[in-house]
Amino acid sequence: MSDRPSQPRSRPAAPEETYAPVGRASLLGLLQQPKYRHLRLRALIAAGAGLLVGIPLWSWRLGLVAAIIAAIADTVYRARTVSSVPPWRRASAAERRTEAQLRKLEKNGYLTLHARAIPNSDAQIDHLVVGPTGVYAVDSEKWDKRLPVRVQSHRKLFHGPFNQKPRLDEARWEASQAGELITKTLGREITVVPSLAIYGPAIPWKILNIREVDVFDGSRVRKWITNRERSLTSDEVEDIYAVAEEVLPPRYPE
Repeated sequence: MSDRPSQPRSRPAAPEETYAPVGRASLLGLLQQPKYRHLRLRALIAAGAGLLVGIPLWSWRLGLVAAIIAAIADTVYRARTVSSVPPWRRASAAERRTEAQLRKLEKNGYLTLHARAIPNSDAQIDHLVVGPTGVYAVDSEKWDKRLPVRVQSHRKLFHGPFNQKPRLDEARWEASQAGELITKTLGREITVVPSLAIYGPAIPWKILNIREVDVFDGSRVRKWITNRERSLTSDEVEDIYAVAEEVLPPRYPE
């Protein structure tokens, strides 16, 4: 027999709400988010262009056309100038300039990996390019334009008084490591051609091989890659690219 007094049991209180009410997402709310800042700017550009054209000419149709053209122009400009690498991951302006050039090679069957790490080291290949003419490792350098670039006996590269031998050796080692990793996984010999794309100072030659590394002005990177004989089929390009993506992890993983 229970010792508890016989009192009517009260119903338990309803649990408190633990979830925040879900509000409806609005277009204005979405545009206020930082990641959509470029859309706000594009809307302002389009509106400004529409007003500048439409009001003086007293034509809303011409204003609308001007707004559409301005929005398209801004879209194209951002596509050509904004890097696909998030800002906090970008190592240098030089890498962004090279990336913009390499993007134009995609229509010709070239595939590129950016900022790929060499396993078990602190080294990084800024751009690994795989295409019909071969496989290339491009390291982008932004040097002080006030200091001259010169070479001695095709073996020594100087930027002002500074000997760039360590930088050349690093670029050559990175490419050789990438080639070995891809070769081992793919099961066929793959050579990765190393290079330094230099921005800033004037380069007194077109393309020069120094210590087994091709050195050139950064603006020549596309010509350096495409002015070679075709050696890979589209299937081979895709196979090598897939293996490279696997064996060379991103320097800045998600």
